[in-house]
Amino acid sequence: MGESVPTLLLHSCCAPCSSAVLEELSQFFRVTVFFYNPNISPETEYRKREEELKRLITEMDFIHTVSFLSGNYDPERFYEASRGLENVPEGGERCERCFRLRLSEACQAAAQGGFDYVTTTLTISPLKNAELLNTIGEEEAEKAGVRFLPSDFKKRDGYRRSIELSREFGLYRQDYCGCAFSRAERERQKKEKG
Repeated sequence: MGESVPTLLLHSCCAPCSSAVLEELSQFFRVTVFFYNPNISPETEYRKREEELKRLITEMDFIHTVSFLSGNYDPERFYEASRGLENVPEGGERCERCFRLRLSEACQAAAQGGFDYVTTTLTISPLKNAELLNTIGEEEAEKAGVRFLPSDFKKRDGYRRSIELSREFGLYRQDYCGCAFSRAERERQKKEKG
């Protein structure tokens, strides 16, 4: 009789970031991808990322089962959490609050679903602070009574692998994190570069 495979709820921001993470984690866990990102704006962008993630899950081969769980799209929660920080540059306190909002929801969903572990794809981005994300994840997991799996998925060429898999599966790759503020910042950068 074999060992049972532990379950993991994986908070995911998009298909490209999820690709290499799922490739790795599905070797060790039965993964449920949790798409909860009230920061993404506009809603058409949110739905596009959600559908692309669902498509990836159906097209990729995994060692253990990977399933999908959709969170509520409630952008007002993000705007409430980031109020007063609209002009803070990407990577600052606004992002920290956004991480906490999403990881808190993921940890609560993991507790409600009886998952063995919870983690996030966000640490695969070279623009995201893995140490900060792990600290927030561990704090929110403790509050929810679940175990957080610390990670830094960009290491061991994780980010590079996500780019390769994005090409292989023809994934839509957005050019901004997701919120209206990061989108405006990205547009300003494009104009400055000409």
